Amino acid sequence: MRRRDFITLLGGAAAWPLTARAQQPATPVVGLVNARSPEASERQVAAFRKGLNEAGYVEGQNVTVEYHWLNGQYDRLPSLMADLVRRRVAVIATPGATLPALAAKAATATVPIVFGVGEHPVGLGLVASFARPGGNATGINIFLNELVAKRLGLLHEPVLKAVRVAVLVNPANAPSAEATLRDLPEAARAIGLQTQVLNASTSREIEAAFATLVRERADALFVAPDAFFISRRVQFVTLAARYGIPTAHNAKPVG
Repeated sequence: MRRRDFITLLGGAAAWPLTARAQQPATPVVGLVNARSPEASERQVAAFRKGLNEAGYVEGQNVTVEYHWLNGQYDRLPSLMADLVRRRVAVIATPGATLPALAAKAATATVPIVFGVGEHPVGLGLVASFARPGGNATGINIFLNELVAKRLGLLHEPVLKAVRVAVLVNPANAPSAEATLRDLPEAARAIGLQTQVLNASTSREIEAAFATLVRERADALFVAPDAFFISRRVQFVTLAARYGIPTAHNAKPVG
């Protein structure tokens, strides 16, 4: 997803019908809900603020942005979204993660929602169609899951002798985990790979997953798309280097 596209959508949401923003505070409030940690999102936040400025919004002057960082704690979503809706924020922004977008959609049919998701938004029930989204949600499909086969191939190329690949999914992020486990086995079979599924929803469980794949002698690790996993990319780099495990991670290099 191009960050400028997301900001453009956000600016467009500000022009949605006034009835959707009735009784709003004088300064509109944007509730930004991110599944990552603030440390893992510094560049994205800087780009978000820059995009707001380009659209004529200056944080602290004519718009207020509330940043809500989940750090992978998806169970916080229902109460968080209910609070944002109760306080009638102008827009709920959920860039880069599916579960926050689904939670926002479940919480309100009136507050505008701008999302960025890795799965098909029509299939998720966020919009009626790409051409005519309808409802109160609009956004971008980042096509993360469509890239599963490509990422697996890129992992296999430098490790041509690989036979067994461990696949790490976050069971707390059901849409991503289910999509990965649906699409990856066929892609693995096509290039002669066997897969072993491991689960992790916390930093400690990531450590345990690495210990398991080393003990069971997996040749490489494929990390499913997940915002919490992205926020732990330093941990993944450290563990992969420590154990010498080729790893395909859905994040930009550290640094």
